[in-house]
Amino acid sequence: MRSPRPIRSRLYPAGSVVLALAAAGSVLAGPVGSAFAADTGVRADLRADVNRDGRVDVTGGSDKTGEDAWSVDRGAVFLPNIDDDSKRCPVTAPDGEPLTDAKLAACNDGADTKVNGTEDAADLARVRSVPLPGLPANATGSLKIATGGKHARLFLQRAGKWIPVTSATRLTAAELRSGVEFGVEATDVVRDTTKWDGRAVVRLTVTSGQKSTSDAVTLRVAPLLTQHHLQDTQQVMVSKVQGDGPDSRLQREFVAALEKEVKKAGVTTPLVTFEKYADRWAQDFVEPAYVSMTGPGGQRHVMRVMLRSAQPDRDAGRELFERMRGRDIGVVQVTDGAEPDDWSLNSMGNLETIPPYAHGGRSFPAGRIIMGERKDSGARPSKVMRTMLTAQGLQDPLLLDTSWLGVGHVDEFVQFLPADTPRGWRIGVADPKAGLQLLRDAQRDGHGRTKMFSVPGRSGTPAPKETIDQALASRHLVADNEMAARRIAANLEILKRETGVTDEEIVRVPALYTRDSEALTSDGQEVPVPRLTRMGAGSGLVDSLREQGQQKWLAENPAPGAAAPATVTTSAYVPGAVNGVLLGRDRYLAPRQWGPVIGGKDVFTEAVTAVYQRVGLKVSYIDDWYTYHLGMGEVHCGTNTLRDATAAWWQRPAANRNGA
Repeated sequence: MRSPRPIRSRLYPAGSVVLALAAAGSVLAGPVGSAFAADTGVRADLRADVNRDGRVDVTGGSDKTGEDAWSVDRGAVFLPNIDDDSKRCPVTAPDGEPLTDAKLAACNDGADTKVNGTEDAADLARVRSVPLPGLPANATGSLKIATGGKHARLFLQRAGKWIPVTSATRLTAAELRSGVEFGVEATDVVRDTTKWDGRAVVRLTVTSGQKSTSDAVTLRVAPLLTQHHLQDTQQVMVSKVQGDGPDSRLQREFVAALEKEVKKAGVTTPLVTFEKYADRWAQDFVEPAYVSMTGPGGQRHVMRVMLRSAQPDRDAGRELFERMRGRDIGVVQVTDGAEPDDWSLNSMGNLETIPPYAHGGRSFPAGRIIMGERKDSGARPSKVMRTMLTAQGLQDPLLLDTSWLGVGHVDEFVQFLPADTPRGWRIGVADPKAGLQLLRDAQRDGHGRTKMFSVPGRSGTPAPKETIDQALASRHLVADNEMAARRIAANLEILKRETGVTDEEIVRVPALYTRDSEALTSDGQEVPVPRLTRMGAGSGLVDSLREQGQQKWLAENPAPGAAAPATVTTSAYVPGAVNGVLLGRDRYLAPRQWGPVIGGKDVFTEAVTAVYQRVGLKVSYIDDWYTYHLGMGEVHCGTNTLRDATAAWWQRPAANRNGA
């Protein structure tokens, strides 16, 4: 968070640039302004919704104190008006050809000087002038954005219409006597505080003859915030791959099964399905975010913002503009001209959010972002993206080490779960030691010959044949999972240090990882796959993974030097249970485990269910083995959620206020 600006005198010469001041009271335009006030008893007085109750108070003092300052707790907020309320933005050129990414992003409601209907007007933050009944008949008023004018726009309510305020706009004495309403919008989110810190200072100057009086208010654009798991799921998003091939049909079966599970969890809004670009990794090309301010009646006015991954060659991100952008839904994309350290780190599966907390003198009332970096090689996610996320001032990204994961995403090993505790949430982590212990216990009890996986084969793809004995005898499996456990423990220490979470607040979910190996497609290309299928050259499944799995992106976007030679990279061996979807406060959807079946029960399913049930979660399972798991992802990687963002982002949830 930025340090508060120093208190300065509120007296300044008429016509000078107004700064974001920290003192309160009326602003006079120097000695002349003082004389004006003395002669007429009139002082210009501009008000904004400083206390964020949805009403601009022009009769009392509730919005006066602190009107020239801004903090997380107090200060007027305005929205980046980047939605398309009337769906006027084109998605193709006049000749029907696709627009460039830049042209897609260039159109939104903040890109013009019009208020495009009542829905667009609702996106404007209100500023009002206090009525000046004693104003002389020859008085006029002018208004300008004195600071932040390149990034904000001002409108005047006149004769029932919103008109843009320009340098030529003048307010009449009659308007000033009655009080005037203005609307403010930002044309973009804050992207880099060295270029704009999000503040706009609006100044009203009232002039009569040679005398004038001025007042100013400071607003700050609403921060762009990512969602967290204390916010209820309102809608689920998933890609729906088109086509008649067996892989496409199987993926659509997954979508149908997902739809049933979502309804069972009480989420009744239909799925959002991405159908144009055949990119099944709906978690990776977009991160749903939001901006909000308090609207009329104290209700939160929320604009969803689809944050496109910093992967310009990932065409699926275009569907955010083409399909989703509309009323109260905007899209933000970043342009990073630098060669990515590691393309996969820029996927949004590598961005999760710790729920709200305060610890060590720092407070994160809207939660805090985590992202993965490869410490072994120094590779990090896009600097432009991290700069923008940091610039919001509330969710300062925390980097965890994902060097040991082939795909490199934080969602492969950590999650955050609601809890009826003072803190309000727990950390869920993959536990490779527990996974190994399940196998050792089964072997000890005489079940070593039981197949490691109970998943059935597909046409042309036999089921995995290794047994528990063979898995434990692998020269790599045990060592790789012990390595994964150490890496996860090191990341947990970072999370505990930063959040104050204790061991009692950590949910350890049985898991197993396996090092990546290479298999050959039918045309001889090497494709990284989990070491569990013994797939050979010409395998149709390997071809499918090369076309649809995370393998496609890893092959097309190799990271120069992204993995140090000594680093073993892994992916989930048993489908990663922590890589699931929280559908409700007490409903969790995990990937079907397909583990060893002993006594008629899948030992991994039994163990995973027990862990989640102990912390109050009802677990259901969905089969993602062939659709996502073998593609080095799970159900979380293939889905996304839109969550309830109506809570005030500047207030800590009541359940968390006593948590350290």
